Amino acid sequence: MNLKTKITLAFITMLLLLLGVSAFTLFSLNRLDRTARNVLQDNFYSVELGQQMLRALDSMQAAPPAGLVRFRTALTREAGNVTETGEQAVVDSLTATLARYERLPQAATAARLRAQTYRMIDLNTQALTRKNEAANRTATQQQRYVLALLTFALLTSLLFVLSVPEAAVSGLRKLTASIENATNQDYSASIPVESHDEFGTVARAFNRMLVQLQDYRTSTLAQLMAERNRAASIVNNLDEGLLLVDENRRVLLVNPVAANLLALPAAELLGQPADELARHNDLFRELLRHLDTPAAQRPQEAAPVLTLAQNGEEVYYRVAVNDVISFNEALDKMEFVGSILTLHNVSEYKKLDQAKSNFLATVSHELKTPLSSINFSLKLLQNGKVGSVNEEQQRILATIKQENQRLLKLVGELIDVSRLESGNIQLNFQPTQVRDIVQFAADTIQLQLQPKQLTLDIQVPAELPAVRADIEKTTWVLLNLLANGIRYSPEQGQLHIRAALAPGGQQVEVLVQDHGPGIAPQYQEKIFQRFVQIPDKTGYRGGSGLGLSIAREFIGSQGGQLWVESELGSGSTFRFTLPVA
Repeated sequence: MNLKTKITLAFITMLLLLLGVSAFTLFSLNRLDRTARNVLQDNFYSVELGQQMLRALDSMQAAPPAGLVRFRTALTREAGNVTETGEQAVVDSLTATLARYERLPQAATAARLRAQTYRMIDLNTQALTRKNEAANRTATQQQRYVLALLTFALLTSLLFVLSVPEAAVSGLRKLTASIENATNQDYSASIPVESHDEFGTVARAFNRMLVQLQDYRTSTLAQLMAERNRAASIVNNLDEGLLLVDENRRVLLVNPVAANLLALPAAELLGQPADELARHNDLFRELLRHLDTPAAQRPQEAAPVLTLAQNGEEVYYRVAVNDVISFNEALDKMEFVGSILTLHNVSEYKKLDQAKSNFLATVSHELKTPLSSINFSLKLLQNGKVGSVNEEQQRILATIKQENQRLLKLVGELIDVSRLESGNIQLNFQPTQVRDIVQFAADTIQLQLQPKQLTLDIQVPAELPAVRADIEKTTWVLLNLLANGIRYSPEQGQLHIRAALAPGGQQVEVLVQDHGPGIAPQYQEKIFQRFVQIPDKTGYRGGSGLGLSIAREFIGSQGGQLWVESELGSGSTFRFTLPVA
């Protein structure tokens, strides 16, 4: 018999017992009720009639006719309510005596009527007593029956309560114990099959699963060890430094390159808290600083480069931090499980970059002198001091001068780039008002607004705190942003300059907004890279792709940030921040 049938039969039996006890109790109550009603309807009524007859006899002395009528009425009713043995004879005797009294009223006859009435009352009173005792005996008997039935039902229910739950959970206990052993990789603790019910079926299926798990573990252990050794070999033979830190900031993995750079054996790094290692190792402390940087603030395009001394010369390693996110099936959500730090040797690329920077600096300086001389000569030719020039020659000279000016601007930007890369750029920090910088840039840019009939909307609150900035470099950035806005704004459009205190009160934010075509999302970060130009429907090709890159470097070197917010067809908003003085 399976477990479901056992539980069903137990509940049905308990239900039948409950119904039986209820039905027998109702039957006993109805039986006692009928007995009590018979006593009240029969004997008690006869006693009441006897009392009326006695009162009629008492009244017959004062008013014989009325008393006699009441007596006869009560006797007639009693004759119709004869229920006890001998009661009919008493009624007949009363009827005969009443007839004699009516013919010849005498005291002796009245006394006989009274005696016979008392006899009738006594007969019914005895019957009442007898029937009450019988009812009491019946009630006691029914009470015993009900008590016995309740006891039987209680014992049966108690038997089911003790046996059915135990039968239901005993198999679960065995299954739980076997699962615990399997969790501890002990697949030998099978479940004994002791029945053919549901637990027996589960036990046989679970035992088959244990056998398959044991076979699977045996067959795949060698493969897992081979894969582990292969992965360890790959990690250990990487030419990059690799560290793995878990969510509790403990070092889980370090390869030989990273251990060599940290000048610590791997055994002293594994399992150690990252904060503890950072207190005694400068390089690890620098790596931890990059690890602590929020993911949203980590540079996306160019990771930081560390300069280390190795074998008597400088080597360069690029640091990359990647957070590891894993899906937790138990909680049904993604969780942070650790971070991977990599140190990539970029010394060769750094040398090439330095060679490129040196070449740019040399060429820029070499080009600037002849370009300046050409520009001066063009001015002399346009002024006519060296001879007359006709209109066509003037037009040619203007074109040459415009292209020469563009070359001078490009050379100047290349010189700025080389200075930024070499770290030789000089910043003159001083407290200054943002309003003064904005006003100077606005005055300078006025002539460039006229060809397109553009207007400049400036809103800079006077109560803004002073900022710590290089006035010349910051003005250059603002002019560059305004020039870009003029270039891409429609005719008779408007440019906006706003300034406000940034959230937190530690920086002032300045924005330049235009109503041009906007910048697609995929280009909004690329425009800050060097020599990058986005597709332009207007056909403009005058820029070098260096302005925004230099502007970001200038703002970053002053402790601020420069970024863009734009949507296609809705214009662009360039924002930069400067620290409060």
